Amino acid sequence: MVTKRLYFENAYIKEFDARVQSCVEGKNGYEVVLDETAFFPEGGGQPADQGYLGQGEVTDVRDKKDYVLHICTKYLEPGTTVHGRLDWNRRFLHMQQHSGEHILSGMIHRMYGYDNIGFHMGKDFVTVDFSGLLTEEQIAEAEKQANAAVLADERILAEYPSGEVLEKLAYRSKKEIDGDIRIVTVPGADVCACCGTHVKRTGEIGPIKVTSSEHYKSGIRLTLQIGWMALNDYDTKQKNVKAVSKLLSAKPEEIGEAVQKQLDQMQELKQENIALKQWLFEMLLKEIPQGQEKAILFEAGLNAVEVRRLADLVSSRAGLAAVFSGSDSGGYKYVVCSQEKDVAALGKRMNQELNGRGGGKNPMIQGSLQAGEQAIRKFFQEHY
Repeated sequence: MVTKRLYFENAYIKEFDARVQSCVEGKNGYEVVLDETAFFPEGGGQPADQGYLGQGEVTDVRDKKDYVLHICTKYLEPGTTVHGRLDWNRRFLHMQQHSGEHILSGMIHRMYGYDNIGFHMGKDFVTVDFSGLLTEEQIAEAEKQANAAVLADERILAEYPSGEVLEKLAYRSKKEIDGDIRIVTVPGADVCACCGTHVKRTGEIGPIKVTSSEHYKSGIRLTLQIGWMALNDYDTKQKNVKAVSKLLSAKPEEIGEAVQKQLDQMQELKQENIALKQWLFEMLLKEIPQGQEKAILFEAGLNAVEVRRLADLVSSRAGLAAVFSGSDSGGYKYVVCSQEKDVAALGKRMNQELNGRGGGKNPMIQGSLQAGEQAIRKFFQEHY
């Protein structure tokens, strides 16, 4: 079986009629082969098209070298003609993203000599991996040049050069290719071997924006927003900026400075809180006579580190120190310390009787209890 690939002839075909060559039931639906198709199968980093064949939904499309396999929710009678309809909005987004990726990758290759070694077109963004590291300034310049190529509104060409022409042609390719080689050319930006679908002119791509970068293997991974997805991303971020601006009572262009001011104030309050907690701990220690057999303390508003710190301080004055912080309704964090008693064994029993979790080794255990203060105090009265 052989399938004629209409998307190579015209990537803008949205609907078509084709003859069903075969249809068999598979694991994920009916596997349909047509004599020709406008559905693009997954390949080269571009996801497969979706849409409909007759009344059946096309959920996946796979490349089987000579033919294209459509995964469909309905059985189609071999020999009949079926009408195909692409999810055009989805396809066009893919065309924008793939074309935009070509331009940015081509620019980075031309400007810095790095190869595109990985490309993934996801639901929310595109990632591209390059063979070398880039500075933020280099990324910004490549992005600027890529968008200039978009605004130039050049025609994107897809051709199958002869072997003689191909030998003399300098083009990008991520892997060895057998058979005829399809070359996609963006004038002034890129020449690359590619089997994907692209827009006719660069102006249809829309904005290209690098939203983040990270080291990946020995190179760098860039995350991109392209075309309509870039505009949607900008819209989301603009709404967030307005919301933050309102919360901080600052102009949108001043929110960075306003956030830094808030962080500075929070750091000051944090230091004040540490000082107040230290004063509180010192006051509590004064109330515990040196050599006291045990000290059971309940203090609200302490985090796990503070509970441990207070228990350690109290254990210097009492044979056993048990500190709890929380509430009867929400439970309590605890730390129990003793240089004299087996608190590990005590903790196991406490967890069993008071619905607790945690443990540790002598001389300290920690965890949490789902029990009230009265029940906890009663436990220490009875077992210590």
